Amino acid sequence: MSAAPRISFVTPVYDPPLEALTACLDSVGAQGIADWEHVLVDDCSTDPRVRELLRRRSAQDPRVKVVERATNGGIVAASQDALEAATGEFVAFLDHDDRLAPEALRVLAAPMADPEVDYIYTDEDKVDETGRRFDAFRKPTWSPERLRHQMYTGHLSVMRASLVREVGGIRTGFDGSQDHDLALRVTERARAVVHVPQVLYHWMTVQGSTAADPGAKPYAWEAGRRAVAEHLERVGIAGTAELGPVPGTYWVRRATPDVRVSVVIPTRGGAGMIWGERAVHVVEAVASVMATTTVPVEVVVVYDTVTEPSVLDALRDRCGDALVLVPYDEPFNFSRKCNVGVAAAQGDVIVLMNDDVRLTEPGSLDQLAAAALEDGVGAVSCRLLFEDGRLQHGGHVYEHGDWHHVLLGAGPQEHGPFAGLHVGREASGVTAALVAVRRDVYVEAGGMAEQLPVNFNDVDFCYKVRHLGYRILWLPEVTAYHFESQTRTPSVHAWEVSFVRHRWGVPVEDVYFPEGSHF
Repeated sequence: MSAAPRISFVTPVYDPPLEALTACLDSVGAQGIADWEHVLVDDCSTDPRVRELLRRRSAQDPRVKVVERATNGGIVAASQDALEAATGEFVAFLDHDDRLAPEALRVLAAPMADPEVDYIYTDEDKVDETGRRFDAFRKPTWSPERLRHQMYTGHLSVMRASLVREVGGIRTGFDGSQDHDLALRVTERARAVVHVPQVLYHWMTVQGSTAADPGAKPYAWEAGRRAVAEHLERVGIAGTAELGPVPGTYWVRRATPDVRVSVVIPTRGGAGMIWGERAVHVVEAVASVMATTTVPVEVVVVYDTVTEPSVLDALRDRCGDALVLVPYDEPFNFSRKCNVGVAAAQGDVIVLMNDDVRLTEPGSLDQLAAAALEDGVGAVSCRLLFEDGRLQHGGHVYEHGDWHHVLLGAGPQEHGPFAGLHVGREASGVTAALVAVRRDVYVEAGGMAEQLPVNFNDVDFCYKVRHLGYRILWLPEVTAYHFESQTRTPSVHAWEVSFVRHRWGVPVEDVYFPEGSHF
């Protein structure tokens, strides 16, 4: 392996605590690999001891390069000055009171030596003024959907300097979220983005900092929203960016697409008590589709022949010409019923929907269909809630030899670690209770595995979709209700587990939910 290229750590400096700045400088100086430079731009600090310390360190080590501004220009101007002075093949931003782990450069050497890698990010944690480390952020593998919902790559981010300059460096007007804006622009053009799953950066928390209190700088989140909005325009995603429910999160409202959607609902016409009233599940599910969907839609109901005629009449009343009824007289097989329904459907986007799911928000299927149409996307699902408002579906996690839901049963006020329940993201898998898939992807993946009539058919399908190179998305912008177990009582059999393990192997750690990131 060739030697790692030079890296320039760039640090805008303005009146940090001297001991914190000293620790920052020491953490760079302690790196075991010598080919680095540390570019520090003093943004006209009011404390003369800051400039004295920087000058002294520069005199002691020529790799410490100090630029002194005559006027205070703010973090964007100081950061851009540092970039212009940097000579390394890679650049990494290091805040003036933060620290690198001692092994940072040694670990980063391999990905930096890869000529195709343009962006590298590592895990991080926080450190308080007593030196206590906490809040380790075990980040997912590269997740472009999450980056447009949250600046999750954060610290430490290492970028190829030529690409940073190509996209225009740090831009004015994005103070507080200038790093998010830059990360979006760089990753849009990056040939390869690499995650290093080790904590190599320690983020100092002080009173009033975003590390200690994410709500401390509301102007930063508005700047981040604008950065995401401009990103959507650059990558061709029609829609708007909104502030998310937690500071530092953003929601993407995709525009209604010009596409026909086929909603495939397997059913046997069962009924149950929902919110205190007895209801026929499929009738209410279909009514919710018709009431909330803007795109042209057909509803394909695959019904057991034992279904009461009155249920079919009610469906005709709700749907009219949009209804396609497909009789099914075989033994129960959810996968087969889905495949039969897709074969009868005409839409370019297929939505598989359980009969015990109810849509409550306008445009829910429009949003899922729009995301499913994007390049590289294979399947899209959303937040599903139990009847009492607890979380039923936040995406799948495949780990420890099992496949399960993220934070199953989380309450309405729970955000999840690092706001994970409020950010759209890639996932290893999603439920087939409500999922949008392009027809061509469904066919390419071979549809649902009919060898799995009850359990894990969605897990197997998601494995197939990812094996084909597509991404799977979970979007919190859409919320629906899933009255799980209202129509069938689930039970898992050992042979089902063996089938999935034999086909795909035993899952160890989920790349989108690393150990410790979700429980």
